[in-house]
Amino acid sequence: MHMHRFRARVFLRSISLCKSKWHQHHGAQFLFSQNRTSTTGPKFMEFAAEPSMQLQVLKALCSGQRKKASDLLLDFGSRTQSLTADDFLHIFKFCARSPDPVFVMEIWRFMELKGVRMNDTCSSLMMQALCKGGYLEEAFDIMDFLGGSQCLYPVLPLYNSLLGSCSKMQSLILANKCLDLMEKKMVGKSEVTYTELLKLAVLLKDLPAAHLVWQEYVKNYSMSIIALRRFIWSFTRLGDLESACKTLQQMVSLAVRGNISIAKTVYGKLYSTRMDIPVPSNKGLGLTISDFKEIKKLDSCMSAELDGLNGEEHSLLVKALRWSFNDIIHGCANQKNYILARKLILQMENLGLQPSCHSYNGIIKAVASHGSLGDAIEVLKKMQQKNLKPNDSTLATLSITCSKTQQLDLAEAFLNQISECLYPHPYNALLASCNELNQPERAVQVFAKMKQKKVLPNIRTCELLFSLFGVVNAPYEDSNILSQVDAAKRINAIEKYMATNGIQHSHLSIKNIVRALGEEGMIREMIQYLHVAENLFIYRNPSLGTHIYNTVLHYLVKAKESDLAIAIFKKMKLCGCDPDSETYNIMINCCTILKSYRSACLLISTMIRKGFCPVICTYTAIIKILLEDENFDEALNLLKQVILDGIQPDILLYNTVLKQACYKGRIDVIELIVEGMRREKVPPDPRTCGYVFSAYVDSGFHNTAIEALQVLSLRMMSEDGNLLGEKKKIVNEFILSEDLASESRILKLFEDSEDEFAVGLLNLRWCAIAGFPICESADQSLWARRLEGKRL
Repeated sequence: MHMHRFRARVFLRSISLCKSKWHQHHGAQFLFSQNRTSTTGPKFMEFAAEPSMQLQVLKALCSGQRKKASDLLLDFGSRTQSLTADDFLHIFKFCARSPDPVFVMEIWRFMELKGVRMNDTCSSLMMQALCKGGYLEEAFDIMDFLGGSQCLYPVLPLYNSLLGSCSKMQSLILANKCLDLMEKKMVGKSEVTYTELLKLAVLLKDLPAAHLVWQEYVKNYSMSIIALRRFIWSFTRLGDLESACKTLQQMVSLAVRGNISIAKTVYGKLYSTRMDIPVPSNKGLGLTISDFKEIKKLDSCMSAELDGLNGEEHSLLVKALRWSFNDIIHGCANQKNYILARKLILQMENLGLQPSCHSYNGIIKAVASHGSLGDAIEVLKKMQQKNLKPNDSTLATLSITCSKTQQLDLAEAFLNQISECLYPHPYNALLASCNELNQPERAVQVFAKMKQKKVLPNIRTCELLFSLFGVVNAPYEDSNILSQVDAAKRINAIEKYMATNGIQHSHLSIKNIVRALGEEGMIREMIQYLHVAENLFIYRNPSLGTHIYNTVLHYLVKAKESDLAIAIFKKMKLCGCDPDSETYNIMINCCTILKSYRSACLLISTMIRKGFCPVICTYTAIIKILLEDENFDEALNLLKQVILDGIQPDILLYNTVLKQACYKGRIDVIELIVEGMRREKVPPDPRTCGYVFSAYVDSGFHNTAIEALQVLSLRMMSEDGNLLGEKKKIVNEFILSEDLASESRILKLFEDSEDEFAVGLLNLRWCAIAGFPICESADQSLWARRLEGKRL
């Protein structure tokens, strides 16, 4: 009675669970049936000798008529008096191939009702159907039941099949359950068992577990080429290159001794031909002294040893060795271990194992991942000399490396050689470099090629598109109505592109949109996207909000929207986002709009209590507020204190003072600041030149204005204001040149990001054209010498 109740429980639970999942298998069965319904193929001939009723059941299953198959099964039992397991063999085979765990349970239940004894073959096929269909709990129940049955005892291959299914599902709990059941039933372990355990360790990224499998394996078996290959693959995937290399040397040593035992299945898979009989190994993972002596002789004898082997075994051994070398070389690429990859390539060549295309691809990736683009190209040339073509993934790696080193022409050339790019990473890398170098025109071409080759984008692609194309005029021109309309169209187009490809916004994509809208002065739209960010990310994870809020606050202050900035700052704290140093500095800068020295001091006090030290931009904001009140003395005292405290002033701080001094006609302050910049070795920029020149001109000191402009231009072009070598040659060539292309050549410097040098050249050229003598060195200027005596 107990056995019948157990059978009923297993069957009822299986049917209730299986029916809920059946629809996902039904479509696969129908597709499978398209190759099974022909009455002329070999599969039909396989069933032709079977009873016609079994054949009818199979036909019904192949055509997807499951109810008809169930009815035929019942009719089968009513007509036939004596049934055996063989009468259901091909139905079990079909269920195992499909897989169809639901119908296989139905067959088992039918056999139980009719008293038909299950044999080993049918039980194995039933377990295959359940395992392939993902019904492991039901498989465990049946295995446990069959193990308690006197008529049938589950064999080890069934447990190995169950363990393999646990590995595919990456379920450590079920795998341990299977091992406990195996131990309970005392079925032992075979090499297949250890293979499945090794696969599970790799899938779970559990390196200690892989080492435990090794330790248990060597207690029961001596090593074979195939077993060592599996362990090398596993250690490499788990990032243990040291263990993988030691295992590889054991594999090489075994090959030298001629202990091969390799064959190939009809599917091309290598396997060991030796009998699965436990023979304990006396070795652990480490090698003995004799092994090292033997491996030391490999350079001179290994190639001859390989040549002396039989043809097919020789080729299979070479294939296994090359695969293992390649595994570790590609592992070196993942860990950026270029030195080990080169050693392995050299050892392959010394052993007479010619590196394959896959080998060279691995070492190119290893070299490229280390950042050595020149070495990677040298390996590529060597590969091409051997008429080996790099594969698409290698070309993608080279393109990405070139993009990271900002060699865009070379990166694009490698990208164009890729025949089929399945992932957008190389395109993203090139787009990122275009973004860094501010080359949106090239980015348009790259993106067009990406769409032409139908490479599916990811969220990183869209983040870069917003960064590249969201801003229209900045930083060279102020925004206007036309640029704002254009920016809105671009953002909408990218969002439609995201929707078409099923891509959701990320934290960074929203931030890039907010930045673009802020640059274009589109405050209302920027606030709308802030609300989107709040709903998508910030309310769920306040730590993600600080950067976006800082971006919004920055552009609100830039647009002089002080009231809105204060409201957003308060909301930020209410949402649980902790302000950081950047937040406080933005809000202190906001106080310059309000001209509130008291509020700025309160913010600095709060900032210090929160553990953030004031930085140079903090003092710049305070000094700006003091200057707005025309409190030059207090501002200069604070500047002096900043320098005494060891804080290096920057050009923005000095220009802040110069700007206000220029407006107020304070020549005394102008000269103090210019000399202070020289002493602190802060080079001027074009704004500095403009403020100083305008101040002298407005005060009527025109000759002094020209002299000051020349000195500041020289200091802007050279650190000490003295032009030497190539720079002096360029100045002499362009300043008095009457060639119409001279100014065009100067403007070319702007394209090369040499803005200060180009502006300095234009200033000096203008002074020369205006008829003023040109200073060759700032030290020659009487104005500069006079300022040397001024101190804060």
